[in-house]
Amino acid sequence: MVNSQLNGSTPVGYDALVARFNLQVIPNWHHSRTSQSSIHETHTDAGQMVEVYPRFLTPQDSLGGQLEFALKYDGTNLEILSALFEKASKDELLAYIRSKPTGKYARRIWYLFELLTGKRLPIGDLTTANYIDLLEADEYYTAEPVQMRRQRVNDNLLGDARFSPIVRRTEKLAAFEKKDLSGRCRQLLEGYPRHILRRALSYLYTKETKSSFEIENVALDASRTERFIALLATAEKKDFFSKPELIDLQNRIVDERFRDPDYRQSQNYVGESVSWREKVHFVSPKPSDLTNLMDGMFAAHRRMEAGKIQAIVHAATIAFGFVYMHPFEDGNGRIHRLLIHNILARSGFTPPGVIFPVSAAMLQDKEAYDTALENFSVPLLPLVQYRLDNQGRMTIQNETALRYRFIDMTAQTEALFLFVERVIETDLVKELDFLRNYDTAKSALQSIVDMPDRLIDLFIRLCVQNKGVLSALKRKNHFSMLTDEEVAQMQQAVKESHLVE
Repeated sequence: MVNSQLNGSTPVGYDALVARFNLQVIPNWHHSRTSQSSIHETHTDAGQMVEVYPRFLTPQDSLGGQLEFALKYDGTNLEILSALFEKASKDELLAYIRSKPTGKYARRIWYLFELLTGKRLPIGDLTTANYIDLLEADEYYTAEPVQMRRQRVNDNLLGDARFSPIVRRTEKLAAFEKKDLSGRCRQLLEGYPRHILRRALSYLYTKETKSSFEIENVALDASRTERFIALLATAEKKDFFSKPELIDLQNRIVDERFRDPDYRQSQNYVGESVSWREKVHFVSPKPSDLTNLMDGMFAAHRRMEAGKIQAIVHAATIAFGFVYMHPFEDGNGRIHRLLIHNILARSGFTPPGVIFPVSAAMLQDKEAYDTALENFSVPLLPLVQYRLDNQGRMTIQNETALRYRFIDMTAQTEALFLFVERVIETDLVKELDFLRNYDTAKSALQSIVDMPDRLIDLFIRLCVQNKGVLSALKRKNHFSMLTDEEVAQMQQAVKESHLVE
């Protein structure tokens, strides 16, 4: 909004209401202004869109006028609306609703006020009027609607007043959905023999486990590796997203000294030590807010599962929502990524027995992963008032629960789609092709010289490591029994198998 072209324009909608009531909220993704001209312009900067509308669209500068404009042009922002309803004049709000009781924006505002505040306005129930959707299904991912007779509104939020993520239908998400990544995966797998699939999946389970721990720089021994692989293998069989299951997961993946019997009782945060001072990057909810927030997440999860919400949308909102809640002292990141597999598997998005090494994709493109996480953590931080003592213990000094209830997770969903696509089109294909080519090379070498499998595997590995050529030293140490002609033929077979890049 620093663009010089915006000079002379007037903030309207949410921006006008935020300024008028001095609301401390995460900025909406869309900002509206009106100008004195008849030109309609759009400016985008760092994921924020500023739209300048012509003069004739300027709303009445009243609570109702700006609210109606906001819902119509800026979208539905539950955090801003919640903060606004706590400060705005109830009389002014009532006057607006009564002036157009059957209007769709007035009914949405009326319903949202009662949903978000838990307070009932002194207005009689509507007895006539068609039902209207709370969210426009062509603009948002929506749940199965629940009819609210009082305002004759179909509540199709992904959650409820305790936790309800928002995911907008962007062009990028529409393009990803059109690719049908789940179907694409099944199509790819059909082109490979079953024995190769079994070996590839064994490798991918190990790769996902190691990558998930490596993202957090956590040491991994053989025992922890096997335990985590076992958890991944059960992802399609049971629902991990309930309080007892999450506690059990946490207890099984962390050092036994740091197991939690319940949600954490202390304030945690993500930071780093810089020049002997702690630099804070993210602050999680206060322990006293966790139970209500997590119960809201469980309800949203059940609602999305029952409504068969698009699997990656469901996985992104729950998995990223979980890591933002950070309900445990340790293990939150690994559980966050495990939940992605759990939801994708249970929804049928991933074929039975198949796992996408999403953590590996995140590790390979750490910048994209960090950007997705920071889409919420960066604008959140200025709104959290905290104090750190000399031992790094944090105390939150203001109310923050609202910040975590209605997170816009559009960017996180786009990122997860990207990671899944990379896994299917790159990692999965690469591993399957490698195994098929390896079998081809092994068969060719066996036909040249009938050697034990151990020596054939060693020959292939040493050749691949040395760009298709067996070094003189390695030959002397391991393959002195082979003739020059045999070595030459075997090297050529390795090259022709496409194992050497």
